[in-house]
Amino acid sequence: MSEFDLSGLLRRIRRAADLSQRELARSGGVPASTVAAAEAGTRGLDARALARLAAVAGLRLVLLDAQGDEVAPMHGGAVRDEGGRHFPAHLDTRHGDDGWWHGPHRFDRRPVTYTFTRDRTWRDRFRQARGGVPGDHQLPRPGDSLAERAAARRAAAERARAEERARHLEEDRGRPGVGGFRCECPPACEELLLHERPPTPGRLERHAPDCVCGCDLS
Repeated sequence: MSEFDLSGLLRRIRRAADLSQRELARSGGVPASTVAAAEAGTRGLDARALARLAAVAGLRLVLLDAQGDEVAPMHGGAVRDEGGRHFPAHLDTRHGDDGWWHGPHRFDRRPVTYTFTRDRTWRDRFRQARGGVPGDHQLPRPGDSLAERAAARRAAAERARAEERARHLEEDRGRPGVGGFRCECPPACEELLLHERPPTPGRLERHAPDCVCGCDLS
C-alpha cells in the first residue's frame, strides 16, 4: 500500500478544480495557511477539511479494500446501548436476551434490549457458527424489546403445543380403541416452555422433572 500523499492529493484537487491555494481554501472553508502548509508537507489536515476541499472539485473521499472495492462506513442508525452510545465497533451486537451474558452481575443488573459479546473468544465462536464476520452492527427492528420478544416466544410455544395436540389427535383417530390425546403436563412445563429468556442449550428441559406426560413438543 502506498504512503498517503496529502500534498499530491491537494495538488490534484486544485488542478481538477482549476483553483489557486487561496481560492480552494476560500471555497472549502479552510484557512489558506492550512492549505499551504499541508501542500508543502509541513502539517497534516483534518479528514473533514480534506473532504470539503475535495468536494469543491467534485471529488469525494472513500476507503478501498485490498481488491480496490469501496468500503462503506458503519451504519449510523445501528443499535445503541442504554445511554445512546454506539457499541464497540470491533465487537458484535445481539439482542439482550440472546445468550444473555454471564458473570457476577448477571442477576443483579437490569436486562437490556441490546448488548454485545465482550469475550473475543466467544465472539469468534459465534462468528464461525454463523458463517463469518457480520458486515455491521444490527439495525433496530419492530418487536426488538424484551417484552415483545418474550411475547413472540410465548405465541410460538403455544402454537407448538396446539400443533402437537392436533398431531396426537390425528394419530389416535387411526388407532382402534384409543381415546383422544389429552396433555397432562403440569403448570411447571408451561412456565419452562414460556420462559422469558430463550433456553440455554443443555440446561433447560422441555418438561418439568415431575411431568408424567412427556408429550413430544416440536
